Amino acid sequence: MLTVDQILATQKATADTLFGLTTKAFEGVEKLVELNLTASKAALADAAGTTQSVLSVKDAQELLALQASLFQPLAEKTAAYSRHLYDIAAGTGAEFGKTFEAQATDTQRKFMAVVDNAARNAPAGSETAVAVFKSAVAAGNNALESVQKAVKQATEVAEANFNAVANTAVNASKSTAKAKR
Repeated sequence: MLTVDQILATQKATADTLFGLTTKAFEGVEKLVELNLTASKAALADAAGTTQSVLSVKDAQELLALQASLFQPLAEKTAAYSRHLYDIAAGTGAEFGKTFEAQATDTQRKFMAVVDNAARNAPAGSETAVAVFKSAVAAGNNALESVQKAVKQATEVAEANFNAVANTAVNASKSTAKAKR
């Protein structure tokens, strides 16, 4: 049975984890707000510069050249913004993942301690049932570890794909801008 001290310790650990995750979530939101403010300021400055450039255009050919010169930086800035956004989301998600993995590991350890204690105090003749139960718990733990590994691999693949798409978009914009010149 759990003692009052064990219950209190568990509650304290849960509260600490909750506040830690809340702090990480707010840090992610702060980074997102900072990114959006920076991007908005840059977009406003770019819009002012572009407006001045458009107003100083003398003919259609100069306007087309200006348009072509604006396309590549816009694509690069969009790709950079997307990378920063992805990094913020991935970093915050990784922090949550680490916390949940640690909690799952701790919970598994405590549960196995309870199972071992119950097995030691089990009545004579129940060894087979205890062995089957321990085997089922071990299988469950192995399945959980497999899922965690699969999620990590999927995350790595998604990140690699995101980076490849972003690089392709930037390279395509460079090629398009060069072809228009």
